[in-house]
Amino acid sequence: MTPRRRLLVGAAGRRASSASQQLDSVCVARLEAMRTAGTLKVEKELLGAQGAKVSLAGVESSVVNLCANNYLGLCDDAEVVEAAGTTLASRGLGNASVRFICGTSDVHKDLERKLSEFHGTEDAVLFPSCFDANAALFEALFGKEDFVASDALNHASIIDGLRLCKARKAVFPHAAVDEARVKLVEAKDARLRAVVTDGVFSMDGDVARLEDLRKAADDCDALLVVDDCHGTGVVGPTGRGTPELAGVKPDILTSTLGKALGGASGGYVASSRAVVSVLKNAGRPYLFSNALAPPLAAAALKALDKVTPSLVTKLRENTHRFRDGMLRAGFAVAGHRDHPIAPVVLGDAHRAKQLADSLFGAHPVPALGRPHR
Repeated sequence: MTPRRRLLVGAAGRRASSASQQLDSVCVARLEAMRTAGTLKVEKELLGAQGAKVSLAGVESSVVNLCANNYLGLCDDAEVVEAAGTTLASRGLGNASVRFICGTSDVHKDLERKLSEFHGTEDAVLFPSCFDANAALFEALFGKEDFVASDALNHASIIDGLRLCKARKAVFPHAAVDEARVKLVEAKDARLRAVVTDGVFSMDGDVARLEDLRKAADDCDALLVVDDCHGTGVVGPTGRGTPELAGVKPDILTSTLGKALGGASGGYVASSRAVVSVLKNAGRPYLFSNALAPPLAAAALKALDKVTPSLVTKLRENTHRFRDGMLRAGFAVAGHRDHPIAPVVLGDAHRAKQLADSLFGAHPVPALGRPHR
């Protein structure tokens, strides 16, 4: 039997239905189109902990890792790992429940308090991921009487979260604050108005114009919502993210534990007590997903202790060194100078993938890079 024919036979040996065959055909055609365009993604298998250098299946030497979001190097930090291990031994792997039934641990409450203190908000609420946090946020808070303006390059989780809510929506061109202001003014009849933006845009490494967006929101009596997944622990004098960098305070901030704060899983919303209470009572990903595993919450607590001005300064110095070196070598590098997302712009996605692939085996120490554009 050919490999293609084997795909069409079920696990119990039954021949797949015509609908199943049709689905496979559609998927195969789509994958072929991706392969032809040079955009088909193939996962690389890590054989150890995440770090500046990693071991990969099928690659003999260690590989320099240029594409993880392990900004502060805490994924394999001994104290962070120990905190997770200690809590694993005392609290178990997980709570096998959503938070409001019997899934809330003292570790969850400690982390929520610490996150609210870290960001200077009244309260915070944990989610399994920031994707879940954004999915919960808009549907729970904004209804058909409300309006939300969103940056055109916002993360997919914001886009999907807005799709779930019944508010009127408008998309403004990337970083076009004047256009955002126009959208807010046009929606002056709305009960609630909000403008939402990434703090750092993950593909281009540029930072939102939060000072200008805050003013536009204030002038229109609107809310400012910031997803700061790539800013938390990374920018600002003390690592408090893009709001600290810009000297502003958003009304609602969403972020992640899965990047600078240990690199595991988990997301959160930091805001007022009223907002957090509504999310705990009406946010569907919160109500219908298992609680974040306590060992991961404990690890994030320890990671927050390690977000110090000296470590953030060291990250900034390393970022400047890399960016400056690439510029001297003749490459075009996009993004904010202080941010470690440093896209090397080639002008063509296929060419970028070819260059990333060619780094393997072509140098004494191969490099792992994320194809950009």
